[in-house]
Amino acid sequence: MSKRYYLSPDTLLRWLETPSVYNVKKDELYEVDNKGFQFLQDCASEEGCFTDDKEFVQYCLEEGILTEAASSPRPQKIKKSPKPSLRYLELLITDRCNLRCLHCYIDPPEQYELSIEDLKKVLEEFNEMQGLKVLISGGEPLVHRDFMRLNEFLKNYPLRKVLLTNGILLREEVLNRLNVHEIQFSIDGIGPSHEVIRGKGTFSKTIQALRMAIEAGFDVSVSTMVYRGNLKEFDEMESLFKEFGVKEWIVDVPCVTGRLLKNSELVVPPEVAGRYLRYGYGGGFHGGGEGFGCGLHLVSVLPDGSVSKCAFYRDRPVGHISEGLRECWQRVKPIEIKSLSCSCDFLNICRGGCRYRAELCSGPSDPDPYKCYAFGVKRK
Repeated sequence: MSKRYYLSPDTLLRWLETPSVYNVKKDELYEVDNKGFQFLQDCASEEGCFTDDKEFVQYCLEEGILTEAASSPRPQKIKKSPKPSLRYLELLITDRCNLRCLHCYIDPPEQYELSIEDLKKVLEEFNEMQGLKVLISGGEPLVHRDFMRLNEFLKNYPLRKVLLTNGILLREEVLNRLNVHEIQFSIDGIGPSHEVIRGKGTFSKTIQALRMAIEAGFDVSVSTMVYRGNLKEFDEMESLFKEFGVKEWIVDVPCVTGRLLKNSELVVPPEVAGRYLRYGYGGGFHGGGEGFGCGLHLVSVLPDGSVSKCAFYRDRPVGHISEGLRECWQRVKPIEIKSLSCSCDFLNICRGGCRYRAELCSGPSDPDPYKCYAFGVKRK
């Protein structure tokens, strides 16, 4: 008699550009054909499903897509997504913060916060649009007046949830109640070099919070910005983060905007900073697609409710959440790689780099010079 199989509680069925399966816990996305997708839809029922395709089932079991144990099925909202699909939502719930980092692009904070009602509405729209992952950011999201109400809503929210934080307010009692899959900490150096830009006493508090998060079973990632004071510490940071068990290390160069305009002595030129973009490990959550630049599947909702293609473009919103997330998303124009004034051998890998940073450095059709130097391409 054939075995009965069930869709794993960690699995979402999504109709993106193609029928797809997303493992929320592992943060893995798989494409399947129509036949496989229909089979997995059948497996999402309480009755489960049967098949004689042992090879496909074995693969799904190994990847955590299917299980042989009966469980309460997760409701699946399957409908065709817009094209390009919106997979990643950067949700900046507040621009308030408990720190005053010298390189922050938000200056001055304007004390905007998204209401809990607006947050729920946007998250539900994102789920309907076949979204995969929400990045909860700020400012510092933990200072939002209704953060715990949002956290309670997230408990049954089916998508992958990532909290971006400086870690200072992430005490044990908060961690014990937190309903996210992953926590991303901002760490910009070892000890004093971190505190030069983030404030005295912040390093030990952030490291302590990171340790507690890992011990509590959260996936943990780290974001590091390249600046003049931490250039000698990247090897040490890499060893430290791997020793802790950090899943992903994101290394980037801050755009010279916001508060960094007043602290230009921290800025590292492209020919130096670009080399440090070779550091970091793990995946990434808002890469482009074939033939397109960065942010093909990402949009940002800002604390005042405006929507932009990423948080740096806050001065050029495409709309407001009151119009609906789908309507705003359809106004975001994908950047085709062929439109860029670059033809180097690495273009299809770097995809032109950060488009906002490229605009600041030279122009909207030029490649990001920091990425050029990361790949060893000398600029004329």
